[in-house]
Amino acid sequence: MKTNRGVVYVKPGLVEVQSIEYPRLMHGDKKCEHGVILKVIATNICGSDQHMVRGRTAAPTGLVLGHEITGEVVEKGSDVEFIDVGDIVSVPFNVACGRCRNCKAGLTNLCMTTNPEVAGAAYGYVAMGGWVGGQAEYVMVPYADFNLLKFPDKQQAMEKIRDLSLLSDIFPTGFHGAMEAKVGAGSFVYIAGAGPVGLAAAASCHLLGAACVIVGDFKKERLALAKKFGCETIDLSTISSLPEAIAQIIGVPEVDSAIDCVGFEAKQDTKTEQGSAALNTMILATRSGGTVGLVGLYVPMDPGSKDPYAREGILGVRMGWSWIKGLSYNMGQTPVMRYHRQLMNCILHNKIEIAKAVNVTVVSLDDAPKAYQDFDNGAPKKFVIDPHGMIK
Repeated sequence: MKTNRGVVYVKPGLVEVQSIEYPRLMHGDKKCEHGVILKVIATNICGSDQHMVRGRTAAPTGLVLGHEITGEVVEKGSDVEFIDVGDIVSVPFNVACGRCRNCKAGLTNLCMTTNPEVAGAAYGYVAMGGWVGGQAEYVMVPYADFNLLKFPDKQQAMEKIRDLSLLSDIFPTGFHGAMEAKVGAGSFVYIAGAGPVGLAAAASCHLLGAACVIVGDFKKERLALAKKFGCETIDLSTISSLPEAIAQIIGVPEVDSAIDCVGFEAKQDTKTEQGSAALNTMILATRSGGTVGLVGLYVPMDPGSKDPYAREGILGVRMGWSWIKGLSYNMGQTPVMRYHRQLMNCILHNKIEIAKAVNVTVVSLDDAPKAYQDFDNGAPKKFVIDPHGMIK
């Protein structure tokens, strides 16, 4: 009998590695002959996972976590034509059918068929379609021909697997934030948050030709990572005004583009949570006619918040200044397939070292619970779980 183990959400603050069902080409009672079963090579811990583990969502006990997945195909359905057993593939965190109106328009982040509750589905996430997560030894991926990105050379892929593992989410998400903020050659950019997505966004801004990339955070260790690859940094615990701090770097108090990589658990200072704090400071620090990209997670319901409005997903935003300045906002989950092939090429042809930028740290499946704790305590690392010991 085939066995499987995965990282399971137990209760707020607690995850465990447990025996779980070995995947079948099924989703509930629906056959998935269009799917494959992967032996997971790398599966990453994401800040979005932490929102659930902290008890800030309605995640149920027993949820198998993990939406950042890279793996080797060990079984395929009868309807799969272009993916073969033995292929090493990247899995976009978006579960997309490839057939609905939104998928055909390239909005794979808003697939209309893979989640009965709302447009958009993901693996191992609350209210995102019930798809089993990939922080496990094996996982099933549907609509394989459409969803999967096959790496062209298996040996090369394994040599660069630390970088390639980031194609399932944070590298495309950081790049999407930069694109949504209209970052280009010569741009001045401010990024809120020096976690893995913020660092990926900063590296993406450099890739796009930004003149100056400024990263703000309360954690000195994370800011030190941003400095290592050429970013300017602002320790938010030491300033009273973000525009003034920006002016000290570029000579003017406003940037062309701002990227929110923090989301709804933003802090006003080192202790006080204020869900719109990052967004509101960015509004003041973005020039008239500038653009804000929001890839940090915001939720329609936040049952763990102390603020009764925030529990309903209502945040106090500086709409007056937004209107007066004529700011443009672009937000939402990343359509990973829009970018992942191009970003793969950048990795394979040595245009970027994204694993180095976000400080990828490989851990075993059994060490995943401790990695969750370390990440929640602000460790300046991107934890990549290696369930089978396949990563050098």
